[in-house]
Amino acid sequence: MLYLLGFIATIVGANLALAEYGIVSIGFGLSAPAGVYFAGLAFTMRDGVRERLGVRGTVFAVLAGAALSFMLEGARTFAVASGVAFGLSEGADAIVYEPLRQRSRMVAVALSNSVGLVLDSMIFLWLAFGSLAFIEGQIVGKAYMTGIVIVGMLAWSKRDLLVRQSAA
Repeated sequence: MLYLLGFIATIVGANLALAEYGIVSIGFGLSAPAGVYFAGLAFTMRDGVRERLGVRGTVFAVLAGAALSFMLEGARTFAVASGVAFGLSEGADAIVYEPLRQRSRMVAVALSNSVGLVLDSMIFLWLAFGSLAFIEGQIVGKAYMTGIVIVGMLAWSKRDLLVRQSAA
């Protein structure tokens, strides 16, 4: 349930941040729509939803996030573009994630997020702005978040291993 609510919240958060703050600097001389950080977190949340609720649960979350965004005054402009982008990138993400997840969840997350974030960025920017002008900033901003999540997952895995070793 945490992943489902988190995924929906990241979709809504991305749309609200963009509606409120517009285009922001993300460093390295790059700019991106302000929702880039929420969108970057969404990819890992999406993998968690898929693990627990399958593709149907993931599609439900995308639709719920887009619908909630659409109901919020400021986010309407971006809700459809966001929903379509998340939905289409979900397909590509699943194609990469599913075969890899049994071997290494970390590798599956890293590679599927990489594919998903590029595709999502291209689709979203084109639908929302009619341009790919912020593509580099979108990709770098989402990659920041994927990197942070992967480092967190590695730290959590190491902590779990240490706890299990000390209990044994």
